[in-house]
Amino acid sequence: WLQSSLSVVRSLCVRMSNKEKSVHVGEECFQQHGPTLMFSNIKYCIQERVGLLCKKGPEKVILKDISGILKPGMNAIMGPTGSGKTSLLDVIAGRKDPAGLRHGTVFVDGRPVTNDLRLTSAYVVQDDVLMGTLSVRENLLFSANLRLDPKNHSSADKQSRVENILEELGLTECANTKIGTDFIRGVSGGERKRCSIGMELITAPSLLFLDEPTTGLDAYTANCIISLLHKLSRNGKTVIFSIHQPRYSIFEQFDQLTLMHKGDVVYAGKADKALEYFSLLGYQIKAFNNPADFFLDIINGEAESTLELPATGKPHETLITIVVCVLVLLELICATDAYTNVTRVPGPRRRESEREAVLNLLRTPQTSYAQWALTVFFALLVGLIYYQIPLTLPEGLQNRSGAFFFLVINVVFSNLGAVELFIKERSVFIHENANGYYRTSVYFLSKIGADLLPNRIVPNIFFSAISYYMMGLKPAFLSFLCFTLTMTLTSIGAVSVAFMVSATVNSLAMANLLVALPFVIMMVFGGFLVNLNNMLSWLSWLEWISIFKYGMNAGEYNSFEMLFSYLLNLYFIPTLTQILWETKSGEMFLQGQGIDYSRWGFWQNQVALIGISSVCLVVAYIQLRRIKRWK
Repeated sequence: WLQSSLSVVRSLCVRMSNKEKSVHVGEECFQQHGPTLMFSNIKYCIQERVGLLCKKGPEKVILKDISGILKPGMNAIMGPTGSGKTSLLDVIAGRKDPAGLRHGTVFVDGRPVTNDLRLTSAYVVQDDVLMGTLSVRENLLFSANLRLDPKNHSSADKQSRVENILEELGLTECANTKIGTDFIRGVSGGERKRCSIGMELITAPSLLFLDEPTTGLDAYTANCIISLLHKLSRNGKTVIFSIHQPRYSIFEQFDQLTLMHKGDVVYAGKADKALEYFSLLGYQIKAFNNPADFFLDIINGEAESTLELPATGKPHETLITIVVCVLVLLELICATDAYTNVTRVPGPRRRESEREAVLNLLRTPQTSYAQWALTVFFALLVGLIYYQIPLTLPEGLQNRSGAFFFLVINVVFSNLGAVELFIKERSVFIHENANGYYRTSVYFLSKIGADLLPNRIVPNIFFSAISYYMMGLKPAFLSFLCFTLTMTLTSIGAVSVAFMVSATVNSLAMANLLVALPFVIMMVFGGFLVNLNNMLSWLSWLEWISIFKYGMNAGEYNSFEMLFSYLLNLYFIPTLTQILWETKSGEMFLQGQGIDYSRWGFWQNQVALIGISSVCLVVAYIQLRRIKRWK
């Protein structure tokens, strides 16, 4: 076996010395345009967590000083579950947390690469990450608009590239079909996978990584996907993918095969030479057995060798590692100065990201319909309950106070649904951001802009218009504008808190729990349920972060006072009840509630709401930036 391995090394030297420009596989021949990727002495570890407090536990080694060469063509990384094949793929693709990499280097055409490789290559994740509300063509065009430099590519060029990819991947017939969501029936699983591959091919990369591209697909569809990758590899791309247990028709399309077991490389070489290699070690395949299944049986210890191997373990693992290191050394010595011919991804453009967010909103009308229906329903409900509030005391003051408390509660808690904004699309954001589609700031501003105007601001205007005039508040149009402004800013403040929670956690159940807690605290210490001047003084500071406090204070001021007046009794009809009642004026009532009734009193509440919203949005942006892009 050792002589056979050395002959492989000698043939490699001959090939490199002759500087062959083509690689023959069977009867096929394809031009060697794809880069050669080499990795040397890769050791990757993770820090385990133990106990309820997630204290640091022992360090677990995932990859154990492995080396290898991945050449132009079809490079398959195989192994049982937990063998480290996906970890190896992520490390060489620059998608693992660098903190876990103890040592090792990755080379592309002889040059060491950094994490920027993930911006100049293509990576297709195992679970398809696509916008379900967009069609196949729109997803591809979205990728083209964000990733192709407009200085070098016109709109016609981008459209032409999208059409070429549709034709190349066999997606022409379903090009105008939406990907699909919970509410929309979309394309098949194979078409989704091909669309995912197409989005990465927009930049014409010569290095393509795929994580388990056949997972969840039936045998026929899986074979079609591998055949597609095989075709791409013959067009000058280096295709590197992890795969678990392929059928024979898939296995025979592999050019290079890397077998792994518990972080070690068991075999690395030509796929069609693997059977010969294991036969030299005494492992004989039975008739009609799938080679891929046979290799996994050997790795898992379920197949027995006819040779007497040393009792110390599996010597072929060490021998293959030695040969692989020799091959790496030879490739490094003989490598040319050519670097990977993929082009760097251009800078992001916010306009395209906003367009995607708006399209996603328009094509999921179910949520918008529900939002508008609830808005109209609660506006009518408030208007009917507090219909034409009388101008008598104390009923007028009491009803107005209750009405504004009800209004603020409705505006705040109706925005609980905003908590899913960053959670629902977290996987999309991580994938697109890691692939260089856009910066975090571009994504954040586009999502905020696409959500606030149609879902928060416009509905609040209709809500205010219905409830305000049904309650019979001051008919002055300026007072109505102030009321609308107060409700809108209160809504934005509540949404900002929800955005902050949404960007912090990745579980919708946990987010709903965390967002309800601050709302309840704000409601209790808003000044309506508890008079903070007389009790709970040690917690009175909480009122300064209460959206309820500022929303109600501004609303009551606007309702009880004309914008530039002070005394409430100027606008109420005096009655006997008013004379006998303790509070003789609006000024006294507002003083009792701790509300500043000066002109600045109204606007300082608006400024406070803007301040709370700004702080929460800044924290949400920071939390988005802190999301781990690494696996």
